[in-house]
Amino acid sequence: MQTPGSEDFSSSFAQAGSALLQNFFKAFPAGSEAGEMWRTLATAHGADPSRLASLQTGFFQQQMALWSAMLAREAGQASAAKSAAKQTADEAVATGPDADGDKRFAGREWRESPYFDYMRQAYLLNSRFLQDLVESADLAAPAKDKLRFYTRQLIDAMSPANFAATNPEALKLALATNGESMHTGIRHLIEDVEQGRVSMTDESAFEVGRNLAVTPGEVVFENELIQLIQYKPVTAKVRKLPLLMVPPCINKFYILDLQPENSFVRYAVEQGNTVYMVSWRNIAEDGGESLGRLTWDDYIADGVLRAIEVVRAISRSDQINALGFCVGGTLLASALALLRARGEERVASVTLLATMLDFTHPGDIGVFIDEASTASREAAIGKGGILSGKELAFVFSALRANDLVWSYVVNNYLKGRTPAAFDILYWNADSTNLPGPMYCWYVRNMYLENNLREPGKLSMCGVPVDLGAIGLPTYILATREDHIVPWKTAYLSTRHLKGDTRFVLGASGHVAGVINPPSKNRRSYWTNDSLSAGADDWLAGAAENKGSWWPSWNAWLEGFSGGERAAPKKPGNAGFKPIEPAPGRYVKVRV
Repeated sequence: MQTPGSEDFSSSFAQAGSALLQNFFKAFPAGSEAGEMWRTLATAHGADPSRLASLQTGFFQQQMALWSAMLAREAGQASAAKSAAKQTADEAVATGPDADGDKRFAGREWRESPYFDYMRQAYLLNSRFLQDLVESADLAAPAKDKLRFYTRQLIDAMSPANFAATNPEALKLALATNGESMHTGIRHLIEDVEQGRVSMTDESAFEVGRNLAVTPGEVVFENELIQLIQYKPVTAKVRKLPLLMVPPCINKFYILDLQPENSFVRYAVEQGNTVYMVSWRNIAEDGGESLGRLTWDDYIADGVLRAIEVVRAISRSDQINALGFCVGGTLLASALALLRARGEERVASVTLLATMLDFTHPGDIGVFIDEASTASREAAIGKGGILSGKELAFVFSALRANDLVWSYVVNNYLKGRTPAAFDILYWNADSTNLPGPMYCWYVRNMYLENNLREPGKLSMCGVPVDLGAIGLPTYILATREDHIVPWKTAYLSTRHLKGDTRFVLGASGHVAGVINPPSKNRRSYWTNDSLSAGADDWLAGAAENKGSWWPSWNAWLEGFSGGERAAPKKPGNAGFKPIEPAPGRYVKVRV
């Protein structure tokens, strides 16, 4: 039931809300992508004012219900908190970000105080309103995807949990410590400003070569781009065909060799594989002009192909098994297509972990890539220069800002706490620089133009390549919550690879879903031997298997072992003698 004058008040509220939105859109600098996106949203809603008015009316009603509920709670009127108006607000909040597992408001202080409880719920209602603005706008898919991303960034940044004055947990801790928590937090902030990034883990707890990347082995080859590590066998007999691992060049290889209990390398060695690892050069800013001119072809020829030849020579094997992770998988598949175009059969099987070959739907990272930004980058470093690894790290953190930025702002600065020691996050902060020409070619031809999926569209090392010509047994792993390589995009690889292909879907995200040792007995993976036309149909017919996918992969790989032989007693051979112990020098360079 409306009170006298409520219609006029609602109309005034709608007008005020419209003016507020217009002023908000104007706050973004003209010409900035975020600003243009918001102005696009304003234009879309301007074409249908009734739709905006409806959203504003609903938002107004929910906020009034929430406000009334808080006043009733303040007055001790328990029945008012159960009113229909309060339920309306509760239902709206239940569909907001908090319903998605957001831990920012888990502390009881957010609910015990009427003031902070109201602030929490008002924020969630505001968040839902902004999301509804985007979803209800009549916009093309690319523009709406960008708006979703920028809206989420805004929502995450404006959380009351991110500010000292509006975070009851931080205020309570400051009182309990006589301000010491805030003092420590300011010191943490200054330290992070000096290092140019937010600390996500206690970095003093780890050191590469001491308690990370400690699987025994030797560097048996190096050039200006890679070191090649051969790991020491731990079984009396090994599979005849060795296994070469190609990690992403935008990160350090030791994501596959963290600590002994979660090292994928160690697991593979324990199964009787002779494992080799590519360690990409981390190009320092003063690494020399020639390194800043390296191209995609250099990464194929002097990286992947050179490693394959050295592994074949040391193992005295015509063929090897190969594995690629993320961009390493894209490089590996490109190299295999090149080998097939040359008529060379050097590899018996291929494993692709969280890899994109078809970039039709690259996920949120596509927000950062368009013709204008790519051309600008090409003009700056396309013919020589360095792309900072810290810049790449920022982009990846922005994809999950709540988890990888704001949670640490609250923990480190508002509460003055030191983040816990976590090996994956230490690796995540260990940035790797890339040569400009290689990076620009990769972004344009993969993300922007999606050329790799087109047979013969790309030439590498002067030869046109076709993924369909590879024709090898292939094990593809994707993970359900991967925000870097969406699993349905990874599934598209099954359309382009013509060999006997097995697709497996793991739980969790881009890293945690891959690094899931059997000893932990955690998570699940899904299998379906029948490859459907679409990813959703494949999943509908898939069976869930509890635990790690590693044993499933190992059983598959055993089919391409070539039998057994005595384990090599020494690393390398006469032509490739050990240079230094694993993990080698290249991986220890920090920027």
